[in-house]
Amino acid sequence: MFEVPLLLVLIVVVALAFDFTNGAHDCANAIATVVSTKVVTPRFAVGAAALLNLGGALLGTEVARTLGSGIVLPQVVEGSHVLVLAALVGAIAWNGITWYYGIPSSSSHALIGGLIGAAVADVGFGALNGQGIVDKVLIPLIVAPLAGYAAGFVIMWIIYWVCSRIARSRVNGAFRRLQLVSAGFMATSHGLNDAQKTMGIITLALVIFGEIDKVEVPLWVKLACASAMALGTAVGGWKIVKTMGHRIFKLEPVHGFAAETSAALVISGASLVGAPVSTTHTISACIFGVGSTKRLSAVRWNVAGNLLTAWVLTLPAAGSVGFVSYWLLHFIWN
Repeated sequence: MFEVPLLLVLIVVVALAFDFTNGAHDCANAIATVVSTKVVTPRFAVGAAALLNLGGALLGTEVARTLGSGIVLPQVVEGSHVLVLAALVGAIAWNGITWYYGIPSSSSHALIGGLIGAAVADVGFGALNGQGIVDKVLIPLIVAPLAGYAAGFVIMWIIYWVCSRIARSRVNGAFRRLQLVSAGFMATSHGLNDAQKTMGIITLALVIFGEIDKVEVPLWVKLACASAMALGTAVGGWKIVKTMGHRIFKLEPVHGFAAETSAALVISGASLVGAPVSTTHTISACIFGVGSTKRLSAVRWNVAGNLLTAWVLTLPAAGSVGFVSYWLLHFIWN
Protein backbone atom coordinates (compact mmCIF):
# COMPACT_ATOMS: atom_id res chain seq x y z
CA MET A 1 0.00 0.00 0.00
CA PHE A 2 1.32 3.47 -0.90
CA GLU A 3 1.91 5.55 2.23
CA VAL A 4 3.04 9.13 2.56
CA PRO A 5 4.33 10.41 5.92
CA LEU A 6 1.91 12.84 7.58
CA LEU A 7 4.69 15.39 8.13
CA LEU A 8 5.58 15.37 4.43
CA VAL A 9 1.93 16.02 3.55
CA LEU A 10 1.91 18.90 6.02
CA ILE A 11 5.11 20.33 4.49
CA VAL A 12 3.63 20.22 0.97
CA VAL A 13 0.42 21.91 2.15
CA VAL A 14 2.36 24.66 3.98
CA ALA A 15 4.68 25.11 0.99
CA LEU A 16 1.71 25.62 -1.33
CA ALA A 17 0.24 28.06 1.19
CA PHE A 18 3.52 29.98 1.05
CA ASP A 19 3.34 29.96 -2.74
CA PHE A 20 -0.17 31.37 -2.49
CA THR A 21 1.03 34.20 -0.22
CA ASN A 22 3.99 34.72 -2.55
CA GLY A 23 1.63 35.23 -5.48
CA ALA A 24 -0.54 37.62 -3.49
CA HIS A 25 2.41 39.45 -1.93
CA ASP A 26 4.30 39.85 -5.21
CA CYS A 27 1.27 40.42 -7.43
CA ALA A 28 2.29 44.10 -7.37
CA ASN A 29 5.50 43.29 -9.23
CA ALA A 30 3.56 42.32 -12.31
CA ILE A 31 0.62 44.72 -12.27
CA ALA A 32 1.47 47.85 -10.25
CA THR A 33 2.71 49.92 -13.16
CA VAL A 34 0.03 48.88 -15.64
CA VAL A 35 -2.70 49.61 -13.05
CA SER A 36 -1.25 52.91 -11.84
CA THR A 37 -0.99 54.22 -15.41
CA LYS A 38 -4.66 53.18 -15.94
CA VAL A 39 -3.88 51.15 -19.05
CA VAL A 40 -6.18 48.37 -17.82
CA THR A 41 -8.51 47.83 -14.89
CA PRO A 42 -7.19 46.16 -11.74
CA ARG A 43 -9.52 43.18 -12.28
CA PHE A 44 -8.21 42.53 -15.79
CA ALA A 45 -4.59 43.05 -14.73
CA VAL A 46 -4.83 40.59 -11.84
CA GLY A 47 -6.51 37.92 -13.99
CA ALA A 48 -3.97 38.22 -16.79
CA ALA A 49 -1.06 38.23 -14.34
CA ALA A 50 -2.38 35.06 -12.71
CA LEU A 51 -2.51 33.20 -16.03
CA LEU A 52 0.93 34.41 -17.12
CA ASN A 53 2.42 33.56 -13.73
CA LEU A 54 1.06 30.06 -14.22
CA GLY A 55 2.65 29.78 -17.66
CA GLY A 56 5.99 31.20 -16.54
CA ALA A 57 6.19 28.78 -13.64
CA LEU A 58 6.20 25.84 -16.05
CA LEU A 59 9.00 27.11 -18.30
CA GLY A 60 12.07 25.98 -16.36
CA THR A 61 13.58 24.41 -13.24
CA GLU A 62 17.01 26.05 -12.81
CA VAL A 63 15.92 28.16 -9.83
CA ALA A 64 14.18 25.13 -8.29
CA ARG A 65 17.45 23.19 -8.42
CA THR A 66 19.21 26.04 -6.64
CA LEU A 67 16.66 26.00 -3.79
CA GLY A 68 16.79 22.20 -3.66
CA SER A 69 20.55 21.78 -3.42
CA GLY A 70 22.32 25.14 -3.84
CA ILE A 71 21.47 26.56 -0.39
CA VAL A 72 21.77 23.55 1.91
CA LEU A 73 23.42 20.20 1.22
CA PRO A 74 20.69 17.53 0.86
CA GLN A 75 23.03 14.71 1.87
CA VAL A 76 23.88 16.52 5.11
CA VAL A 77 20.31 17.31 6.19
CA GLU A 78 18.82 14.00 5.03
CA GLY A 79 16.45 12.74 7.70
CA SER A 80 15.89 16.26 9.14
CA HIS A 81 12.16 16.00 8.64
CA VAL A 82 11.08 19.26 10.31
CA LEU A 83 13.76 21.38 8.59
CA VAL A 84 11.72 22.36 5.54
CA LEU A 85 8.61 23.04 7.62
CA ALA A 86 10.60 25.35 9.91
CA ALA A 87 12.01 27.18 6.87
CA LEU A 88 8.50 27.75 5.55
CA VAL A 89 7.26 29.02 8.92
CA GLY A 90 10.08 31.58 8.96
CA ALA A 91 9.29 32.75 5.45
CA ILE A 92 5.53 32.92 5.95
CA ALA A 93 5.91 34.84 9.22
CA TRP A 94 8.05 37.53 7.58
CA ASN A 95 5.78 37.63 4.52
CA GLY A 96 2.78 38.16 6.77
CA ILE A 97 4.39 41.05 8.64
CA THR A 98 5.52 42.87 5.50
CA TRP A 99 2.22 42.18 3.71
CA TYR A 100 0.24 43.63 6.62
CA TYR A 101 2.27 46.84 6.61
CA GLY A 102 2.36 47.11 2.81
CA ILE A 103 6.16 46.79 2.64
CA PRO A 104 7.35 45.33 -0.69
CA SER A 105 9.95 42.99 0.79
CA SER A 106 11.31 39.87 -0.85
CA SER A 107 9.38 36.61 -0.50
CA SER A 108 12.34 34.91 -2.16
CA HIS A 109 14.86 36.02 0.42
CA ALA A 110 12.37 35.30 3.21
CA LEU A 111 12.25 31.69 2.02
CA ILE A 112 16.02 31.47 1.63
CA GLY A 113 16.56 33.04 5.05
CA GLY A 114 14.14 30.63 6.68
CA LEU A 115 15.87 27.68 5.01
CA ILE A 116 19.33 28.83 6.14
CA GLY A 117 18.16 29.44 9.71
CA ALA A 118 16.48 26.03 9.99
CA ALA A 119 19.51 24.24 8.51
CA VAL A 120 21.89 25.94 10.95
CA ALA A 121 19.59 25.00 13.85
CA ASP A 122 19.55 21.38 12.68
CA VAL A 123 23.17 20.62 11.81
CA GLY A 124 25.14 23.85 12.10
CA PHE A 125 26.86 25.88 9.43
CA GLY A 126 28.21 22.66 7.90
CA ALA A 127 24.76 22.10 6.40
CA LEU A 128 25.12 25.16 4.18
CA ASN A 129 26.40 25.17 0.62
CA GLY A 130 28.66 28.20 1.10
CA GLN A 131 29.69 28.58 -2.52
CA GLY A 132 26.12 28.19 -3.71
CA ILE A 133 24.90 30.85 -1.27
CA VAL A 134 27.57 33.29 -2.42
CA ASP A 135 27.09 32.63 -6.15
CA LYS A 136 23.32 32.17 -6.30
CA VAL A 137 22.07 34.34 -3.42
CA LEU A 138 24.45 37.03 -2.15
CA ILE A 139 25.89 38.17 -5.48
CA PRO A 140 22.46 38.32 -7.20
CA LEU A 141 21.07 40.02 -4.08
CA ILE A 142 23.34 42.98 -4.83
CA VAL A 143 23.66 42.74 -8.61
CA ALA A 144 19.98 42.35 -9.54
CA PRO A 145 18.76 45.70 -8.10
CA LEU A 146 21.81 47.50 -9.52
CA ALA A 147 21.22 45.90 -12.91
CA GLY A 148 17.54 46.81 -12.67
CA TYR A 149 18.31 50.45 -11.90
CA ALA A 150 20.80 50.63 -14.78
CA ALA A 151 18.49 48.85 -17.22
CA GLY A 152 15.56 51.08 -16.32
CA PHE A 153 17.67 54.21 -16.72
CA VAL A 154 19.16 53.13 -20.07
CA ILE A 155 15.89 51.89 -21.61
CA MET A 156 14.08 55.06 -20.57
CA TRP A 157 16.89 57.25 -21.91
CA ILE A 158 16.77 55.40 -25.26
CA ILE A 159 13.00 55.91 -25.44
CA TYR A 160 13.43 59.63 -24.74
CA TRP A 161 16.07 59.86 -27.47
CA VAL A 162 14.03 57.95 -30.07
CA CYS A 163 10.77 59.76 -29.28
CA SER A 164 12.16 63.26 -28.70
CA ARG A 165 10.58 64.66 -31.90
CA ILE A 166 7.21 62.92 -31.48
CA ALA A 167 4.25 64.57 -29.80
CA ARG A 168 3.82 63.55 -26.15
CA SER A 169 0.19 62.47 -26.69
CA ARG A 170 1.20 60.11 -29.51
CA VAL A 171 4.02 58.63 -27.43
CA ASN A 172 1.76 57.94 -24.47
CA GLY A 173 -0.91 56.51 -26.76
CA ALA A 174 1.57 54.07 -28.30
CA PHE A 175 3.02 53.02 -24.98
CA ARG A 176 -0.40 52.42 -23.47
CA ARG A 177 -0.67 49.54 -25.94
CA LEU A 178 2.96 48.48 -25.63
CA GLN A 179 2.64 48.33 -21.86
CA LEU A 180 0.28 45.39 -22.22
CA VAL A 181 3.19 43.47 -23.76
CA SER A 182 5.71 44.57 -21.14
CA ALA A 183 3.33 43.75 -18.27
CA GLY A 184 2.79 40.30 -19.73
CA PHE A 185 6.55 39.80 -20.03
CA MET A 186 6.96 40.87 -16.41
CA ALA A 187 4.23 38.53 -15.15
CA THR A 188 5.73 35.58 -17.05
CA SER A 189 9.24 36.24 -15.74
CA HIS A 190 7.83 36.53 -12.21
CA GLY A 191 6.33 33.06 -12.49
CA LEU A 192 9.53 31.71 -14.04
CA ASN A 193 11.60 32.78 -11.03
CA ASP A 194 9.31 32.90 -8.01
CA ALA A 195 7.17 29.76 -8.37
CA GLN A 196 10.30 27.66 -8.89
CA LYS A 197 11.51 28.51 -5.39
CA THR A 198 8.68 26.58 -3.77
CA MET A 199 9.17 23.78 -6.29
CA GLY A 200 12.74 23.50 -5.02
CA ILE A 201 11.63 23.48 -1.38
CA ILE A 202 9.10 20.68 -1.93
CA THR A 203 11.64 18.71 -3.97
CA LEU A 204 14.18 19.06 -1.13
CA ALA A 205 11.55 17.73 1.29
CA LEU A 206 10.94 14.74 -1.00
CA VAL A 207 14.68 13.99 -1.00
CA ILE A 208 14.90 14.34 2.79
CA PHE A 209 12.01 11.91 3.24
CA GLY A 210 13.52 9.47 0.72
CA GLU A 211 10.60 9.75 -1.69
CA ILE A 212 12.94 10.62 -4.60
CA ASP A 213 16.65 9.98 -5.07
CA LYS A 214 17.86 13.34 -6.41
CA VAL A 215 16.84 16.96 -6.79
CA GLU A 216 14.69 16.67 -9.92
CA VAL A 217 11.32 18.43 -9.81
CA PRO A 218 8.39 16.03 -10.39
CA LEU A 219 5.64 17.18 -12.77
CA TRP A 220 2.97 17.19 -10.04
CA VAL A 221 5.14 19.59 -7.99
CA LYS A 222 5.45 21.96 -10.95
CA LEU A 223 1.70 21.97 -11.56
CA ALA A 224 0.79 22.37 -7.88
CA CYS A 225 3.20 25.26 -7.27
CA ALA A 226 2.28 27.05 -10.48
CA SER A 227 -1.43 26.79 -9.64
CA ALA A 228 -0.96 27.99 -6.04
CA MET A 229 1.00 31.05 -7.17
CA ALA A 230 -1.55 31.86 -9.87
CA LEU A 231 -4.37 31.65 -7.33
CA GLY A 232 -2.48 33.94 -4.96
CA THR A 233 -1.86 36.41 -7.75
CA ALA A 234 -5.57 36.42 -8.50
CA VAL A 235 -6.21 37.57 -4.93
CA GLY A 236 -3.72 40.40 -5.30
CA GLY A 237 -1.74 42.55 -2.89
CA TRP A 238 -3.35 45.96 -3.15
CA LYS A 239 -1.39 47.72 -0.39
CA ILE A 240 1.85 46.87 -2.15
CA VAL A 241 0.38 47.85 -5.52
CA LYS A 242 -0.17 51.31 -4.05
CA THR A 243 3.44 51.51 -2.85
CA MET A 244 4.97 50.25 -6.07
CA GLY A 245 2.70 52.10 -8.47
CA HIS A 246 2.25 55.49 -6.82
CA ARG A 247 4.65 56.26 -3.99
CA ILE A 248 8.00 55.86 -5.77
CA PHE A 249 7.41 57.92 -8.90
CA LYS A 250 4.41 59.27 -10.81
CA LEU A 251 4.26 56.81 -13.67
CA GLU A 252 2.98 57.35 -17.20
CA PRO A 253 2.56 54.50 -19.73
CA VAL A 254 6.01 55.09 -21.22
CA HIS A 255 7.58 54.81 -17.76
CA GLY A 256 5.61 51.66 -17.00
CA PHE A 257 6.79 50.06 -20.22
CA ALA A 258 10.43 50.87 -19.50
CA ALA A 259 10.26 49.65 -15.88
CA GLU A 260 8.47 46.39 -16.71
CA THR A 261 10.67 45.58 -19.69
CA SER A 262 13.93 46.21 -17.82
CA ALA A 263 12.76 44.21 -14.79
CA ALA A 264 11.57 41.28 -16.91
CA LEU A 265 14.91 41.16 -18.73
CA VAL A 266 16.89 41.07 -15.48
CA ILE A 267 14.62 38.48 -13.85
CA SER A 268 14.55 36.23 -16.92
CA GLY A 269 18.33 36.37 -17.18
CA ALA A 270 18.67 35.43 -13.51
CA SER A 271 16.22 32.55 -13.96
CA LEU A 272 18.26 31.10 -16.81
CA VAL A 273 21.33 30.82 -14.55
CA GLY A 274 19.33 29.53 -11.57
CA ALA A 275 19.60 32.66 -9.40
CA PRO A 276 16.56 33.13 -7.11
CA VAL A 277 16.47 36.93 -7.24
CA SER A 278 13.95 39.21 -5.60
CA THR A 279 11.38 40.30 -8.16
CA THR A 280 10.30 42.99 -5.69
CA HIS A 281 13.74 44.52 -5.39
CA THR A 282 14.31 44.30 -9.12
CA ILE A 283 11.13 46.06 -10.25
CA SER A 284 11.57 48.66 -7.49
CA ALA A 285 15.09 49.43 -8.69
CA CYS A 286 13.85 49.65 -12.28
CA ILE A 287 11.20 52.19 -11.31
CA PHE A 288 13.86 54.25 -9.53
CA GLY A 289 16.07 54.05 -12.62
CA VAL A 290 13.26 55.14 -14.91
CA GLY A 291 12.31 58.01 -12.63
CA SER A 292 15.91 59.21 -12.38
CA THR A 293 16.02 59.96 -16.12
CA LYS A 294 13.53 62.75 -15.57
CA ARG A 295 15.36 64.26 -12.59
CA LEU A 296 16.60 62.84 -9.31
CA SER A 297 14.11 64.90 -7.32
CA ALA A 298 11.21 63.29 -9.20
CA VAL A 299 11.84 60.06 -7.26
CA ARG A 300 10.74 59.76 -3.64
CA TRP A 301 14.02 58.58 -2.14
CA ASN A 302 12.52 58.22 1.34
CA VAL A 303 10.60 55.23 -0.04
CA ALA A 304 13.94 53.82 -1.18
CA GLY A 305 15.08 53.98 2.44
CA ASN A 306 12.10 51.87 3.54
CA LEU A 307 12.74 49.37 0.76
CA LEU A 308 16.42 49.19 1.66
CA THR A 309 15.58 48.50 5.30
CA ALA A 310 13.32 45.60 4.33
CA TRP A 311 16.00 44.42 1.86
CA VAL A 312 18.66 44.28 4.59
CA LEU A 313 16.43 42.78 7.29
CA THR A 314 14.70 40.02 5.32
CA LEU A 315 17.42 37.34 5.29
CA PRO A 316 18.41 37.62 8.98
CA ALA A 317 14.81 38.16 10.19
CA ALA A 318 13.41 35.15 8.34
CA GLY A 319 16.52 33.16 9.26
CA SER A 320 16.00 33.88 12.95
CA VAL A 321 12.36 32.80 12.79
CA GLY A 322 13.39 29.68 10.88
CA PHE A 323 16.02 28.88 13.53
CA VAL A 324 13.54 29.24 16.42
CA SER A 325 10.81 27.43 14.49
CA TYR A 326 13.08 24.44 13.93
CA TRP A 327 13.61 23.90 17.66
CA LEU A 328 9.94 24.41 18.48
CA LEU A 329 8.82 21.99 15.76
CA HIS A 330 11.55 19.51 16.67
CA PHE A 331 10.36 19.54 20.29
CA ILE A 332 6.66 19.26 19.36
CA TRP A 333 7.06 16.60 16.67
CA ASN A 334 9.44 14.44 18.66
